[in-house]
Amino acid sequence: MSGRISRQRAGTGWIADLALGARLVFTGGRNGMVRTLMAAIGVGLGVALLLGGTSISTMLGERDDRTAARDDQFIGAPEPPPGDRTLLVANVDTEYREQPIRGRMLQPEGAHPPVPPGLTALPRPGELFVSPALGQLLAAEEGALLKPRLPQPVTGTIGAEGLSGPGEYAFYLGTDQLRPGSTGVRIDHFGSESTREGLDPVLLLLVLIIFVVLLLPIAVFIAAAARFGGENRDRRLAALRLVGADGVMTRRIAAGEALLGAVLGLAFGAVFFLIGRQLVEGITLWDISVYAGDIRPNPALAVLVALAVPSTAVVVAQLALRRVVIEPLGVVRRSTGRRRRLWWRLALPIGGLVLLLPLLGGIDQAGGAFNEAQVVTGVVLLLVGVAALLPWLVEAVVRRLHGGSVSWQLAIRRLQLDSETSARLVSGVAVAVAGGIALQMLFSGIQHNYVLSSGHNVNRAQVVVSGYDVVDGADVGPLSERLRAVPGVRQVLGTLDTELAAVGTPRDADGYRPSNALRIGDCQALRELATLDSCTDGDVFALVDHGAEGSNPPLPTAGQRVELGDRAGTPWTVPAGIRSAESRPDPIGRQVTGILATPDAVQLGTLAGLNAFIFLAVDRSQPETIELIRNAVTPLGPGMQVQTMDATYQVDRFTQIRRGLFIGVLATLLLLGASLLVGTLEQLRERRRMLAVLVAFGTRRSTLSWSVLWQTAVPVLLGLVLAIVIGTALGATLLVMVGEPLRLDWTGLAGMSGIAAAVVLLVTAFSLPALWRLLRPNGLRTE
Repeated sequence: MSGRISRQRAGTGWIADLALGARLVFTGGRNGMVRTLMAAIGVGLGVALLLGGTSISTMLGERDDRTAARDDQFIGAPEPPPGDRTLLVANVDTEYREQPIRGRMLQPEGAHPPVPPGLTALPRPGELFVSPALGQLLAAEEGALLKPRLPQPVTGTIGAEGLSGPGEYAFYLGTDQLRPGSTGVRIDHFGSESTREGLDPVLLLLVLIIFVVLLLPIAVFIAAAARFGGENRDRRLAALRLVGADGVMTRRIAAGEALLGAVLGLAFGAVFFLIGRQLVEGITLWDISVYAGDIRPNPALAVLVALAVPSTAVVVAQLALRRVVIEPLGVVRRSTGRRRRLWWRLALPIGGLVLLLPLLGGIDQAGGAFNEAQVVTGVVLLLVGVAALLPWLVEAVVRRLHGGSVSWQLAIRRLQLDSETSARLVSGVAVAVAGGIALQMLFSGIQHNYVLSSGHNVNRAQVVVSGYDVVDGADVGPLSERLRAVPGVRQVLGTLDTELAAVGTPRDADGYRPSNALRIGDCQALRELATLDSCTDGDVFALVDHGAEGSNPPLPTAGQRVELGDRAGTPWTVPAGIRSAESRPDPIGRQVTGILATPDAVQLGTLAGLNAFIFLAVDRSQPETIELIRNAVTPLGPGMQVQTMDATYQVDRFTQIRRGLFIGVLATLLLLGASLLVGTLEQLRERRRMLAVLVAFGTRRSTLSWSVLWQTAVPVLLGLVLAIVIGTALGATLLVMVGEPLRLDWTGLAGMSGIAAAVVLLVTAFSLPALWRLLRPNGLRTE
């Protein structure tokens, strides 16, 4: 009979033990509740960020779908014939203080034109529909320089389904001035298939490392948060031993307590996630904003988080009991035991390097696929090695420290008694710094492949104004004077371009006829396009470009009759004094061909529909100059474009990944700072009686405050040293993997270390008010 009861007890006893552990949380007094609450808050912070990480794919997918649904630029597709369901669209994108603004001018051609997402009807001529963010900007004083570009009254708002995010600046403007094939593109629908550009192997490696570096510190902290209040828990388990519980039962009770804390942490995490999701709509980082509804965790990954967090809490709780002897009369923890073993801690980063070694030199932009699981496992082992080695390093160092001020001795003695708790709290910071250093090295090593030369000569010009079919010859003077009058513009050089074809040249079925370019400008402007030995007004030059392909018809000769312009066909006779000139790259790197002419050689006032190409030298110290230039050319119509010139440009996907990294790092640092603060407060709460006793015996409050700082700073300093060593090793390995030479990013090293130090100082500052409250005499009370 007793054997059957024992078997029944063995089969069901673990459930009762887990339930008892959970009940003890609620019946163990205020301290037990507070300890569990602190652990749940810590776990909840980590869970919230993990849920946010699992929402990235959904968030990007929703943005891409909305962007694709409003697409109206069908490059390469044939235009539909005009009809009752067609619409003319002009791209009038602009920028305002380096913020992109998406703009479209709309002109219906029939009674039932397509309507873009976010609108219920098309704006009528002169009506302006704006996004909420752009409407706020136009109404604010900071948007004063933008109002001249959009002087029309705001008569409507673009809905969420027509915007990439709540912070996007966008507008639709109704008009009746567009011309097909010139200023407007004809469409009969909005939207295209949503596609995402693939990643080359190097960028894929970068994305994998980013995910590991951002998520692993969160996992490390969740494991640390599950062990908050370990000393009180162990004393409570000792009391259970005194009333008859055996060692196995106490472990199960500890597991039940940890399980409840993890489940509460999941609940807190869900609440934090929902609250944070509602706040993101007011945040725009690097031109990226998202709607709250976009942030939805991937169901499979969310289930994985829900299962992994409680499992991790239970495993960590059981591992924590290995170094503790819980007996009926007390807990043996602080007695000097055997030192931590080093071999298995070193095996983790060594094993990670061994996994990565076969991939050295095997990943490049043009290469094939690589073993992603092998890379992730290797990087995880290296970074987990930081968390594993840090307790051993802290113990080995503080064991040899002696002497110093009273605050220093208090901190070091505390670390000598229990270094693991402090090391555990800062391990997440150390892992993040190690991963950040490796990423900085990888970014700086590969960026030359994605930061490319634009070919722009910014020493000759800094801004280019261009427009297609926007200027008549009679308007050239006012345009030039308008640009010269802009404060900060030092020089205006440009040409007016049109087509030039021999008289009688036939057109094909699409209306195209073989032609050359005629570029009209003063001598100073023409010298930007060709090497001229001499030039006076009235001269004409035939450009010779030895590197150009012969796709254009032969250049006209002296005395030949030609027609100027695509539409009007103005007759012109090539002057007898035409000379040859060598073409040279213009400020944006174009090697132009065709005929160059000064204004007196052509009857400029009779030409219409000219293309403008104007280079401006500007004073970069005046930030409003670019905005004033955009305002000056806006009245010329939607075909005008203002582009700032830069010597280099970044590949879009590389730029997007870098922006995503910055956002992720910011979120991770906020989490680590909050997590470290929660852990520090929990440590102070556990030591409140001891601190109150020290104050009662005359210890200064400033001494105890400094001791708290030293107790956090010493593990952080050792963690930074360890992070620099392993982070540099990982960064060097990644560089060799992608075939790049090894180079240390000293700026990145200093930056990541400085950020970690700032986090520690802020956490210490925020914890001081709680410390001062604990130093009051009522801290001597106990339950």
